[in-house]
Amino acid sequence: MISTVRYSLDVIKDEVTYMVQRGVISRHQPIYCLCRCFPIQEWGYIESELERNDFLLRDRIGDLLSQEIWQED
Repeated sequence: MISTVRYSLDVIKDEVTYMVQRGVISRHQPIYCLCRCFPIQEWGYIESELERNDFLLRDRIGDLLSQEIWQED
């Protein structure tokens, strides 16, 4: 039996925050760019969770962040 991981909105936001802090993605990119960062078999669950919480795939990744993230030089 293949198990699938369920992503809550909080888990998605935590993952996105971590990726922005590491420079993997930019807060200015559209949310649909996240599909490259999560396993393809899980993307449907992530997309559904985002849509259930009124996020559109064209929205900016920064909209998922709970607070401003500033890079220190």
